[in-house]
Amino acid sequence: QVQLVESGGGLVQAGGSLRLSCAASRSIFSIYAMGWYRQAPGKQRDLVANITSGGSTNYEDSVKGRFAISRDNAKNTMYLQMNSLKPEDTAVYYCNAQLKFGFILRDYWGQGTHVTVSS
Repeated sequence: QVQLVESGGGLVQAGGSLRLSCAASRSIFSIYAMGWYRQAPGKQRDLVANITSGGSTNYEDSVKGRFAISRDNAKNTMYLQMNSLKPEDTAVYYCNAQLKFGFILRDYWGQGTHVTVSS
């Protein structure tokens, strides 16, 4: 198991930047994959970006070139650097970790951090 705690959300003007952090309660070195999801009011939770234990990354199209996901295994922390923020990036951002148990992948979630981008 793993507990995840997000931080770094807040209110920012359009064009600004924020860096989200996700601190894990255990080593993330061997965690199968970690990612950031977001959920805007009235909408489903969608993937923003993820990163595998091998360092491969994947981004949702609307954030490519603006957001960067990274992980610091020594600090058991994952980050999401968000630049050139837009009002449509406003959402609750959730940290996700996928742990592999044999052939089964199990998802763990943080409590979420609010990001509000004003126009």
